[in-house]
Amino acid sequence: MDRRTLLLTGTAAMAVGIAGCATTPGAAPASGRARFTALAGPAAERRPVTITQLGRVRTDDYQWMRAAHWQEVIDSPTTLPAEIRTHIEAENAYTEEVLMAPTAALRDKLFQELRGRIDEDDSSVPAPDGIFEYAVRFREGGQYPIVVRRPIDRVTKAPTGPEQVVLDGNVEAEGHAFWRLQGWAHSPDHSLVGYAVDYRGGNSATLRFRDTTTGRDLPYEIQEIAGPPDWAPDSKTCFYQAVDANFRPSRVMRHTVGAAGRDTLVFEERDPAFQMGIGTSASGEYLFIVRAESASSEVLYIPMATPDAAPRRIAPHRPGVEYYPEHFGGHFFLRTNAGGALDYRIARVPVGAPETAAWEDVIPHQPGRFIGSMEMYGRYMVLDLMVDALPQFSIRDMASAQDHLVSFPEEAYDLSIARGFEFDTTTLRFTYSSPTTPAEVWDYDMATRERVLRKRQRIPSGHDAADYVTRRIVAVAPDGARVPVTLLARRTTPLDGTAPCLLYGYGAYGISMPASFSIGRLPLVDRGLVYAIAHVRGGQERGRQWYLDGKLMQKRNSFTDLIAVAAHLEDARIVAPGRTVIEGRSAGGLLVGATMNMAPTRFAGVIAGVAFVDVINTISDASLPLTPPEWTEWGNPITDPAAYDYMMSYSPYENVAEHTYPPVLAQTALSDSQVTYWEPTKWVAQLRARAPQGGPYLLRCNMEAGHGGASGRFDRLKEVAESHAFALWCLGMTA
Repeated sequence: MDRRTLLLTGTAAMAVGIAGCATTPGAAPASGRARFTALAGPAAERRPVTITQLGRVRTDDYQWMRAAHWQEVIDSPTTLPAEIRTHIEAENAYTEEVLMAPTAALRDKLFQELRGRIDEDDSSVPAPDGIFEYAVRFREGGQYPIVVRRPIDRVTKAPTGPEQVVLDGNVEAEGHAFWRLQGWAHSPDHSLVGYAVDYRGGNSATLRFRDTTTGRDLPYEIQEIAGPPDWAPDSKTCFYQAVDANFRPSRVMRHTVGAAGRDTLVFEERDPAFQMGIGTSASGEYLFIVRAESASSEVLYIPMATPDAAPRRIAPHRPGVEYYPEHFGGHFFLRTNAGGALDYRIARVPVGAPETAAWEDVIPHQPGRFIGSMEMYGRYMVLDLMVDALPQFSIRDMASAQDHLVSFPEEAYDLSIARGFEFDTTTLRFTYSSPTTPAEVWDYDMATRERVLRKRQRIPSGHDAADYVTRRIVAVAPDGARVPVTLLARRTTPLDGTAPCLLYGYGAYGISMPASFSIGRLPLVDRGLVYAIAHVRGGQERGRQWYLDGKLMQKRNSFTDLIAVAAHLEDARIVAPGRTVIEGRSAGGLLVGATMNMAPTRFAGVIAGVAFVDVINTISDASLPLTPPEWTEWGNPITDPAAYDYMMSYSPYENVAEHTYPPVLAQTALSDSQVTYWEPTKWVAQLRARAPQGGPYLLRCNMEAGHGGASGRFDRLKEVAESHAFALWCLGMTA
């Protein structure tokens, strides 16, 4: 889980003057980067707290910003202590004066451009399931998704009746400051839909059941859950995850529809170092309970035909061994790294005795061919591969054991499987896009190898892929590692060392940054920026080792990779020196925060969204929701002196120094349980106190949202417009 995959009137108004900004688009400031002079922002009170840990001593001047009852604040932001609220509102007011007011017209224009690229009445390609097909669509002007279904002929898939609205998010969201559909699942007999709604922006949701015949909800709800339910074949029994007081999914519960308050505990995760999740096999025959941390996993299973059975273990936990199951015939198929399979292999084990049987190789490990996921169908296995930083599909006919690859032509692109509800099908549905090519939904016949285009993303304001160019280049890191870089630019933008740049990175948890299409990038690219994605170590673009080389005691590689990419873009005369704004969100906020400390004068601006920047304090606090499971990602500074020292060497908050840093926009939200609001808030205070000659340092806190930002799709576009306006402001391109 990604810790780290925002607007109230302030209580104080700050008079601010801004000087030295170029106003001609594309013109570089004389100093080589955007420079600003601004009056000081809100000065946070210093209340030094001395922390002794493993014989080491550190001082935290702003620990008071962490509310003692932070769990309650995430659930109910109105309970934030008055002195903290006053400070955050003053920060919001300062940001309003420095950034928001001067760029109001630009932000509105950016928002309109973004909205003009959205198909407001968009709909997904319907997914058949027996006698119904289901889809999710939007209506023009609507902020929230609408779940619909239509009766179809079971064989021909032809519609046999009118569309029915199952759930209209626009109606359900009325009267709520925040509303996000976390997920939904219909029962096998189609009589019920269980749906989970997040009303706060945190990790917990409320589960309700809707009668699809009457359109009414059953007269009860289940609170403090995570994700939609998994249904048993009887359409009366379902399983869900309950969260604990620290917002961790920790219990698997069995629920019988109509029996409110009588749910049965199936499994409880007692080790906070493990994250837990549930899911049904593609065959529908088994429920899997997965407990995992970043270096190992263990899975239990329940036959869905007997949902009241006790869970059994597929294989016991072994440190350093991961396995993730699917079901086919009489076997569990396992994507696993066991036996030194660094980039994973596929093995199988009999369902009847999985815990004692030996694992039989089905697809051996092949170094450099990273198996990211495995999908099973009635006659086929599909592997989602990553080879040399590009995705591929490998399809195996289970009867003949013959494999074939599905190929794609562009220099950089993204693929994702759009898994439907049906198991016994020859159709693989997938989505293809590239930075220049809007998303396309294809149905691929795994038997005949024919492709049928089912949908192409419509851009109402117009989009010609030929107007843009995508390139994949490589930057060499100081230790010789070859870092892939994806570039997007207008074809008319000269790549001769004069263009400004927005450089994006993430680099954690093995999450690879896709080279996909995004309408959000186009307003910047259309203004002459090069949009670059740095595929730094910590992701898995170059396989599992690429991830291992960017975690734990190798984490600094992520930061030096980003600096190497920025330097290469300049040295290769692709972008202008000193004209790059870097952006990262969540763990990407750590990436840009640490990089800024290491290269404080290289960048024109820094955008850090919901940024994980208070690393040593957060990873030393076992009460926080995601800290114990992430000791295998970052190290455990509570027990390991080497991990403590290494973490202290790069933690952005701890390493702020007296540099002339570039302008910074830090975004956060009060109900964020993944990266808590006080991390960016403390960081901005630290920057302003220790490096007053730099900046300005701006905090934008959403007082009614969580880690994902605003819940409505248009409200999210406004947040994108804010980030873009800041980047253009840093580059002197606001005219």
